[in-house]
Amino acid sequence: MNNKKEFKSGFCSIVGMANVGKSTLLNQIAGQKIAIISNKPQTTRNKILAIYNTDDEQIIFTDTPGIHTPHTKLGEVMVKTANESMNEMDVIIFVVDASTSINDMEYKIGKDIAKSKIPCILVLNKIDTMRKDELLPVIADYSGICEFESIVPISAKTGDGIEILLNNIRQFIKKGPKYFYDDMVTDQPEKQIAAEIIREKLLWLLDKEIPHGVAIEIEKMQEKANVTAISASIYCEKNSHKGIIIGKNGEMLKKIGTMARGDIEKMLGKKVYLELWVKVRTDWRNNNALIKNFGFES
Repeated sequence: MNNKKEFKSGFCSIVGMANVGKSTLLNQIAGQKIAIISNKPQTTRNKILAIYNTDDEQIIFTDTPGIHTPHTKLGEVMVKTANESMNEMDVIIFVVDASTSINDMEYKIGKDIAKSKIPCILVLNKIDTMRKDELLPVIADYSGICEFESIVPISAKTGDGIEILLNNIRQFIKKGPKYFYDDMVTDQPEKQIAAEIIREKLLWLLDKEIPHGVAIEIEKMQEKANVTAISASIYCEKNSHKGIIIGKNGEMLKKIGTMARGDIEKMLGKKVYLELWVKVRTDWRNNNALIKNFGFES
């Protein structure tokens, strides 16, 4: 008698507005850092997969750029990527910041989800910043914008509620193939993750508009016996921004490099030699050719 459980697999799209914690949730599910995070909106620019494996199931999560009103061609690409990610999914998880009020964009996202007819779980994130008695009115408010399959309060930061969320998602995955190897946690190549880690440090260390106007290109990633040598270019939109990124006597660029190298070494499990250059490409976020060249989907 064969008692082996049938293998199940499915696809889950993570959608929501900018800065609600989608990438933090993705990293929590993956068990390691595969998506960069910062306290600035529109941190995620492209679609990122996290692969969750157990002995009898594989759930492929898609993290997407935050849905916002775009002001550049890059912004339009990001929103298009986020909206298209809902297509052909087994389940959608709509992540919101439970500590803030519903806004017009979230109503629109809810209506778009309802039109898609795809099952949707509402995820109330950041409950670690709230009292439990504050959750009930939030649940009541959000219940009116869409017919959710379930509503799950979580803290992506602490991991609270993640297992409950996974159990809710499991209801919507069906018998299917194993799409990725067991040891894979993301489809992102190491080169791409390294570029994103560098950009994350710019987001943390620089203020205002400058970090949103940068793109990272890995020029070289060469494996040697005990070290990986990486040469990367930081592209910005103005000469004045270039000066700020480099900093007085090169101090800011050195700080960016030191912080990025530490995270890249953790990812690769070996020493890294990181060389950074800063170049100007005026208004690249409105240049379709450069947007594609820097690896953003369109």
